[in-house]
Amino acid sequence: MPNTWLWVGFAVVVLGMLALDLGVFNRKARTISMRVAAFWTIVWVSLAMAFAGAVWHWQGGHRAVLFLTGYLIEESLSMDNVFVFVLILTYFAVPREYHHRVLFWGVMGALVLRAVMILGGIVLIHAFAWILYLFGAFLVLTGVKLAFEKDKRIQPEKNPLLRLFRRLMPITTEYEGARFFVRRDGRFWATPLFVVVLVIETTDVIFAIDSIPAIFSITTDPFIVYTSNVFAILGLRSLYFLLAGMMRLFHHLHYGLSLILTFVGVKMLIGHYWETHHPDAAAPIPNWVTLTVVAGVLALSVVASVIWPAKKEEQE
Repeated sequence: MPNTWLWVGFAVVVLGMLALDLGVFNRKARTISMRVAAFWTIVWVSLAMAFAGAVWHWQGGHRAVLFLTGYLIEESLSMDNVFVFVLILTYFAVPREYHHRVLFWGVMGALVLRAVMILGGIVLIHAFAWILYLFGAFLVLTGVKLAFEKDKRIQPEKNPLLRLFRRLMPITTEYEGARFFVRRDGRFWATPLFVVVLVIETTDVIFAIDSIPAIFSITTDPFIVYTSNVFAILGLRSLYFLLAGMMRLFHHLHYGLSLILTFVGVKMLIGHYWETHHPDAAAPIPNWVTLTVVAGVLALSVVASVIWPAKKEEQE
């Protein structure tokens, strides 16, 4: 099966599921229960695994392992996104029945922005191979910083894009149902719901600065990089509704994410050096090892959170 047809199959699955999501299952604003969120989480993970199987069948086990490793890295980093999204939606007091709509359009924007950032990253890598050293060092520094980051805070009032938007368009003081824009006095007004989408979009760009270099430590193949990113992003909404109420229970998760970022950063540094000086030798850290390490660290950080729960004052 040519690579083109895998792209076509991927696009059909993604667009079809998004159309079903918005046009059939969630046409009306509603609160998503944990049961429904668990169902959709299973659906998106199953689709990602089925896609990995298709890659394995038509392009071989090596590329399937690349996809699975990239997907697992992106999915694990997405868990950190969930906590920040909880803070954003709480900060703006978004009614729960509109959370899905905000996250849906946030995801749609993320699909486009990630494509642009991935393409830009690949162009830079092909033009300046040494930039992989910068990516690797950045990931190591980010991983170390994350280990010592005790609390996350959001400050939307300092968001430059939001400040610019407020100068260009008036914003209503109250939510107008599920609408993003309303017309008043002969002009369009944005609603706070659109403002929340804008903040989530810019927050995703910040997260992508970490996650995209992380997957470049695995491969620079645009097909693997983008498809693994997209499947992780699409599962983020159901993951949000599943984990939003439990994120504080996983208080050791950020240590696991710190180790993952540091590990893939070191892998990128060693891998690029090895490829440059020993082009005919096998990679010093095989991708199956990376897949095992990422899965193991993620599982251990969750287990550690259960065995050693946070103190009461840390959960408040």
